[in-house]
Amino acid sequence: MTTRKSSSADTSRTRPERKITLNLSSVIVACVAILITGFIVGLNWERISTQFSPYLGFKTTKSLDWGDLDEVYTELTKKYDGEVSKADVIEYAKKGIAASVKDPYTVYMSSNEASDFYKSLHGEVGAGIGVVIANRDGYVRIVRVLPDNPASRAGVLAGDIIYKVNDEEVYSEDANDIATKLRGTAGTSLKLTVVRDSQEISFDLTREEINNVSAYVDYKDDTAIISVTRFDNDTGEIIKKMASEFKDKGIKKVILDLRDNGGGYVSAAKDLLSLWLDSKAVIIQKSIHTPDETIYAAHGQAILSDMKTIVLTNGSTASASEIVAGALKDYNKATIVGEKTYGKGVVQSLIELSGNSLLKVTTAHWYTPNGSSINGSGITPDNEIVRSYDDINTGRDPQLDAALSM
Repeated sequence: MTTRKSSSADTSRTRPERKITLNLSSVIVACVAILITGFIVGLNWERISTQFSPYLGFKTTKSLDWGDLDEVYTELTKKYDGEVSKADVIEYAKKGIAASVKDPYTVYMSSNEASDFYKSLHGEVGAGIGVVIANRDGYVRIVRVLPDNPASRAGVLAGDIIYKVNDEEVYSEDANDIATKLRGTAGTSLKLTVVRDSQEISFDLTREEINNVSAYVDYKDDTAIISVTRFDNDTGEIIKKMASEFKDKGIKKVILDLRDNGGGYVSAAKDLLSLWLDSKAVIIQKSIHTPDETIYAAHGQAILSDMKTIVLTNGSTASASEIVAGALKDYNKATIVGEKTYGKGVVQSLIELSGNSLLKVTTAHWYTPNGSSINGSGITPDNEIVRSYDDINTGRDPQLDAALSM
């Protein structure tokens, strides 16, 4: 038996004591009932959660029956004339599960692939040959050759189709896999074979450290040309610092070059847009898992709000770059010049798995402030001008020329 006294600060009268008696047998029966209920719920949790999850706002997930896969593995190990690596089987199965949704942006990465991916996000490409590659016209092509790097010195040109790396055919692989093969330790040799005008051409190259800044600025008279190669964590701050000097330099026009920019962090795109858009919506995210979410530009940072702006785009302008181009176009803050963008309007979450592996999965889709879909559609320029590979290789830039003349 226990007793409890209570008092209140706003009264001087003490409440009478109340006795509480616990019936031991009743407590034991109740505890047993709770244990039995918990055991039954545990055994049937999948069925119960499947029935009630929709009412709680959750998407239900059922466990898979792996019997069919086990059958394939069993027959393979019994009949295959060679060794079957269980570890390799598991790794390829993980890749297959991710690939089964048929979304090119949802992929499973091994620990090594995950490490390379994180490095690429921050421009830590290490040593390479100095090229930018992308999927174009059904092939992985070189879309830009960086000046004063091994590829440019050897005669590699924009438009070349990558056919082999160290005599291994890679033309059917995606750009990320090929990029991994091109990178390596500084000083190591690489044989690159390309197809140009239906002819195979091979180059013996030596990898070098590549200087890969995310943004830089050039000046031509009263025009600032800001080139953004990717959206890293600090890209917004880098460009903000540049922009803070424009007034003293007498800058009257900004050309924002997003060509061949494959994207990066959405937060960096928001930081950049905050230089033009004060507290305005910059992108809308829609997902079957969560309510629609609108991301807004920061307040009080729009130092370029009234600056005449032209944005340069091409077929390799993708992801976060399209967020920037789309928002500036919707608010009439910039004229878009060049070619239609790639059309990658998806939100991707990075889920770290066991063994330092990684699942990059599409979790939502992007829409411009006016509600236009980016994915598969891209951003159509206001002034469409094509820059050919021949233009690139001979140093001509009709897109930039048009922007400078506007």
